[in-house]
Amino acid sequence: MAEHNEFGKFGEQKAVDYLRERGYIVLERNWRWKHKELDIVCLKDGWLVVVEVKTRRMKEERPAELLDLLKRRNLRKAADVYIRSKGIEREVRFDLVVVSGESGEIEHIPDVIQVFE
Repeated sequence: MAEHNEFGKFGEQKAVDYLRERGYIVLERNWRWKHKELDIVCLKDGWLVVVEVKTRRMKEERPAELLDLLKRRNLRKAADVYIRSKGIEREVRFDLVVVSGESGEIEHIPDVIQVFE
């Protein structure tokens, strides 16, 4: 497996560990629909939380800008399909977790994508 793929898996595992330590219940990892993917789907405080994970070698100055318009649209579409396919009736929230550096420093941005934007 390519080094960048291994580093991405490292970041995703760090994100899962971080979320679980804070009481999130992880339902899915790497859920796919067509060419779209939800990195992590979990439950927290009555919400269905879709978490996009970005792993970077260096800390990001503006992490929320990692999600461009196309990525936000794709996440919302995939989440809609996920919710309908699983028969889930919960409010949905989109979070971003950025994992930086070899040590795996975490930056968590809750509600990074507004559903109606």
